[in-house]
Amino acid sequence: MSAPHAGSAEPRLLFPFLRPFYDLVVPLSWPLTRCAVGLILFVHGTGKLDRIVAFGDSLAKRGYVPGQFWGWTVFLTELVGGLCIALGLFTRFWAAAAAIELGVITLGYMDNGFSWTKRGYEYTLMWGLLLFAIALRGGGPYSIDRKIGREL
Repeated sequence: MSAPHAGSAEPRLLFPFLRPFYDLVVPLSWPLTRCAVGLILFVHGTGKLDRIVAFGDSLAKRGYVPGQFWGWTVFLTELVGGLCIALGLFTRFWAAAAAIELGVITLGYMDNGFSWTKRGYEYTLMWGLLLFAIALRGGGPYSIDRKIGREL
């Protein structure tokens, strides 16, 4: 057998006996990623529910006027968008909206440097890039988007 070349789909396995396992679980990697990101975003949004007015006021103090509008926009993006991303419903729209939100948040942390331990942009950049990747890829085969046969 010849060595894999640059255009081959998959490299040879170091432990070929694992092939049946990988064949079973690899198709689940995208829904797992999408669901994890979406549900974590959803839970993050639920934390704003009881303080939505105060959150909007804090956004206004940071220059995001009108603060209540932006507060509700962020809340709905995280709550509704997170759930939709997890389910794979209008996945690209919600992931792009959340990626933009994380992009704005990342810009706000730039002056603190990279490290999240110093309130830098490391963590928000990672989440923004994950959401951007989901926006590019869409819901995938195990999604409501695929089930209804439409996506944005």
